[in-house]
Amino acid sequence: MISMTYDLAKISMSTLMRPAFDAGIALTRLDERIARSPVGAGWIERSHFADACASLWIDGELVHLEDLVLHDATKDIRTPTHELTIARDVLRTRRRIAAQLPGWALSADGLRTLRQTAPDAADEIGSAEMDGGAGRAIMAEPVGEGEDDDEGVENLPGIDYAAIDAVLARSDAAIAQARKPGRAPADPLVYDLDWDENERLDEWRAVLRQAETLPAVPQAIVALDAWNELSVLQHAPWLGRLLVASLLRHVGVTTAAHLAAINLGLKTIPVDRRRHRDRETRLLAIAHGLLAAAEIGLKEHDRLALARQMMERKFAGRRTSSKLPELVELVMARPLVSAKMVAKTLEVTPQAARRIVLELGLREMTGRGRFRAWGAL
Repeated sequence: MISMTYDLAKISMSTLMRPAFDAGIALTRLDERIARSPVGAGWIERSHFADACASLWIDGELVHLEDLVLHDATKDIRTPTHELTIARDVLRTRRRIAAQLPGWALSADGLRTLRQTAPDAADEIGSAEMDGGAGRAIMAEPVGEGEDDDEGVENLPGIDYAAIDAVLARSDAAIAQARKPGRAPADPLVYDLDWDENERLDEWRAVLRQAETLPAVPQAIVALDAWNELSVLQHAPWLGRLLVASLLRHVGVTTAAHLAAINLGLKTIPVDRRRHRDRETRLLAIAHGLLAAAEIGLKEHDRLALARQMMERKFAGRRTSSKLPELVELVMARPLVSAKMVAKTLEVTPQAARRIVLELGLREMTGRGRFRAWGAL
């Protein structure tokens, strides 16, 4: 049984309404701009990546944006880590929720589907090991930009790096297998065996029904705080933040064109405010996080719009067969692109991909000699 309940009657709305109102206005302004913008689709795709990385950051893990972009494009430069595969799950879940009707994620079918596809962070590694290591060899192959110079890269003689990688992958797979929910026996050091997720989820949905009379943004704020306090899902705590973003999209016109990047906004709020014992402090922290998400989104949109205008000037007057317009669309849709990604999308050789990247004047984002990636200025 759940030892606590979430009582809405004890919440003072007087101090919450103003920041919630400001957050709602900012989110609505951002949504309207995205809906009418030529870079709106690219902004939405970029927000998925940024919010997925921010979700891991909130949960105490670090995932680099470039690694997530390459992993999503199956262009990994190393074996995916446990944290990276969770970030990939957050990314795919965001895309799935955004692609469905606004109320789908909070419906019975939506919740059941999303819980079934919640993260299993070693699926790729585990399946590769079951295939005798063949799958892992494909993932670990350096496919970012292996044709570039090898400055500063030196392999020690007499060391079988492939064998070391294989041992590490088997160890990761074994650990992840032991941590899988539903496996018997479950490790009590990893999971609470008495954790009743169904009961906690029912309690959270009861809070949503009680909060239905509130405006959209206060309703979302209460829903997120209740999710955190009830600790609904032991295996996928990040799912609640995506459900609350879906709630914003469902109950009002605040975010009709996009799924709010709640994680990105909450990342700017100090952890001692987000996890404060006083509920009013936590609610205000969430409201300020939503406002920060809108402000960050507006700044990123304006930056993208300006970058697109600058890049479009460079292919004015070129032949109609030029690949630069296609490259601009790819750069707008992805935070980072590698030579392999450009070559595959534009159907050119890696050498030609690097040449047109230089023509467009993209900024190298990784600072590497190998496995480089570029992004918009």
